[in-house]
Amino acid sequence: MFAAQVKMMFREKQVWFWNIFFPVILMVIFMVIFGGGSSDSFKAKIAVVDPQPNATSASLIEQMRQIPVLEFKEAEPVAEELGTEWVEEQDIDALIVLPASEGAGAIRLIVNKEDERGVTTQAVAGILDKLIQQANLAAAGATPSINMTMEAVSTGADDLSYADFLLTGMIGLSVAQGGLFGMVELVDMRRRGLMTRLRMTPANMTLYGMAGMLVKLMLGIIQIIILSLIGVFGFGANLHINVFSLAIAFIAGGLVFSAMGYLFSSFSKTIEAYMGMANIVSMLMMFLSGVFIPLETMPDWLQPVAQVLPLTYFVDGMRDGLIYASGVASGAFWIGIGIMALWGVVSFLVGAQVYKTKSISATR
Repeated sequence: MFAAQVKMMFREKQVWFWNIFFPVILMVIFMVIFGGGSSDSFKAKIAVVDPQPNATSASLIEQMRQIPVLEFKEAEPVAEELGTEWVEEQDIDALIVLPASEGAGAIRLIVNKEDERGVTTQAVAGILDKLIQQANLAAAGATPSINMTMEAVSTGADDLSYADFLLTGMIGLSVAQGGLFGMVELVDMRRRGLMTRLRMTPANMTLYGMAGMLVKLMLGIIQIIILSLIGVFGFGANLHINVFSLAIAFIAGGLVFSAMGYLFSSFSKTIEAYMGMANIVSMLMMFLSGVFIPLETMPDWLQPVAQVLPLTYFVDGMRDGLIYASGVASGAFWIGIGIMALWGVVSFLVGAQVYKTKSISATR
């Protein structure tokens, strides 16, 4: 049965597109959007309004010029009406209006409503807040006694970056989607009456489902190799591989999501129904399983949901094996494998039972 399904896979060109080329396209798009930039290339375009030029405003403008991430649209201060027009048309990210008097006053930050909660706006606001604090201390004649420095540490190598985090998340997502969407041919076989013919033979439907899962596992290995090569040579990702933990996480995750796809196929009477279920589950897990951002940054009420999803632990396992080079001695690693295994066993047994209990006529 495994050999037969491998032959079917090679004959069906769509399988290659959805399991190989589509994950590559998806990963490249997300890597370019989320991982293509760095802190060195971040820029915020601003303009400054100085209603009453004085020593304090000149000092503030000079300090802003020394900040590399701030890019002035005009070298000299501009009129507020013109600056506001630039913000409305999104020609600049922010307009900074200095106080009208030298002694005291509020510095206004004008931004576009569409970007009010954006990363660039928050960065400019943070920089401006720091400048105001420094100006207030200087005016009061106080000298700061406490400073802050930031260091980044990791359980992995020193050369790890967000690109590595994102790459491994996309690899986990691609393998998971290959399993979730990969059993659609079973629904197509039912539609064409092939499942009825198969049920009338001595073929064991449980073994048939297991053979399909093994084929998807083989495709998953191809996905990991291709996506890793693109990540390393195309986006400069750094991999530190622990083969043992990677193999365990991959086999567990590949079988789990294939089992979930098998379960969807057992309930679905049409391809549309199958794709609907697979899409809902895929989209839910894509944004709640730490593929793009760490789980700790999610709202507190969403984190328990993420902690029961199998993709959460699969992505963690792939990162352990691909970038952190962690061994299998960690208790958290085996807890994740156990939760994935529970999802897989339940999905496969329920799916197999549904296929067994359906009458031969109901499989068409």
